[in-house]
Amino acid sequence: MINNASHSILLVSSSEKGVEAITKLIEQAGCASAYTVKNAGEARRILSVRHFDIIIINAPLSDEFGTELALQTSETSCSGIMMIAKSDISELIAAKTEDLGVVTVAKPIDRTLFHHTLKLLCVMQDKFAALENENKKLKMKLDEIKLVQRAKKVLMECLKMSEPQAHRYIEKQAMDMRITRYEVANSIIKTYTDTY
Repeated sequence: MINNASHSILLVSSSEKGVEAITKLIEQAGCASAYTVKNAGEARRILSVRHFDIIIINAPLSDEFGTELALQTSETSCSGIMMIAKSDISELIAAKTEDLGVVTVAKPIDRTLFHHTLKLLCVMQDKFAALENENKKLKMKLDEIKLVQRAKKVLMECLKMSEPQAHRYIEKQAMDMRITRYEVANSIIKTYTDTY
């Protein structure tokens, strides 16, 4: 089950009435209260220093319509973005923004549709976070492989070991010392590149 309360939300709305209505919908969906700003300029300032999982833009904004903010944010962040616009232009906005992953909801807002859309954005954020975590693990593994290869080369050059001997040496050191191959390789490189 998705824990909606764990997702950070930025609500961008120039309308106080809109802030009240959307905040109520967010709370009804089981989400933590949203951080609210009144225009695109404020949104850009806060987004330059803080990440939000979900960004909800209640168009139009006082300093721009809001489409520009949605498009720019979709290209520069991994946040889930929901645009809320009047029903007579919502299809036009969706056509402009959906290719970049921005979801458009028409006003007047249907509570069920809003909750489903918000839940979908939360699910997407959780999936993205899992993929990002997996990507970090793979990068760490790749960094370890590169460092171990470099350490093998150092052992082969400095101690005249064969490649299989250098490999066995690193594996054995890691097991005997109960440390990672990365740590062994790092130690070898520091020891022998400083000595020679």
